[in-house]
Amino acid sequence: MPNQPKPDNNIALLIDADNAVAAKIKFIISSLATRGIVNIRKAYGNWAKDELKSWAEVLHEYAIAPKQYFDMVRGKNATDMALLIDAMDILYTKQVNTFCLVTSDCDFTPLVLRLREEGKQVIGFGLQKAPKPFVRACTHFVFLDKNDTTKPKHTQSKPNQPQPKQTKPLQTQPTRTPDTTLKKNTKLMNLLRTAVKENTGEDGWASLGQVGSHLSKQGEFNQRDLGYAKLIDLFAAIDLFKVENRKQPGHPRVQLRQNKS
Repeated sequence: MPNQPKPDNNIALLIDADNAVAAKIKFIISSLATRGIVNIRKAYGNWAKDELKSWAEVLHEYAIAPKQYFDMVRGKNATDMALLIDAMDILYTKQVNTFCLVTSDCDFTPLVLRLREEGKQVIGFGLQKAPKPFVRACTHFVFLDKNDTTKPKHTQSKPNQPQPKQTKPLQTQPTRTPDTTLKKNTKLMNLLRTAVKENTGEDGWASLGQVGSHLSKQGEFNQRDLGYAKLIDLFAAIDLFKVENRKQPGHPRVQLRQNKS
């Protein structure tokens, strides 16, 4: 008898096809494969619509069950409610620890909050147009169009013709936000302070790894958006914190300076 997957590795993938891109499903499935087993796969939509024809092939290829719901009234559809009902049924009848919602629709924010109240992880996949309340409600949100680049076409070169030297594209890095500006960002300061305090041990220090893990669960936080390649660089730039980067167990680590307000 094959080994049964652990309940906390089971993932439910629920797709709002009206607000999702079929071409991204391979990336989504691959991303979820690193987190567990996607045993429940459902996509909701009115498949009679021409706009959803691109889903026909991928639904079969990735074993996603299509759920048909016709539009009851022009401009409205029943798919959102159907997805919501199924999510709640799964919550109470299946051993699922992680829900994945593929949508950019803010209407699902109450559902995300309800699932998280039950201790479930909620991973969102959507576009950058997704409203911030929905993005921040998710445990983790992936913007499918944030790094959407197309590979340049290569022309066939003639025999014995030397190949032009390839140059690496310049990668732009946001300008580092100065210390004074960072400290004026009350939301950011509260976020960093809380992350450090929640992970501070008896010695008064917090492991930077644990702090980073705490911050990664707080929605869209990313120190790179502030111009800092590493999290330790961000803390080191703010004089409210003290950092140690020695090559010892438990390092690097960070501490909140008590004499700073």
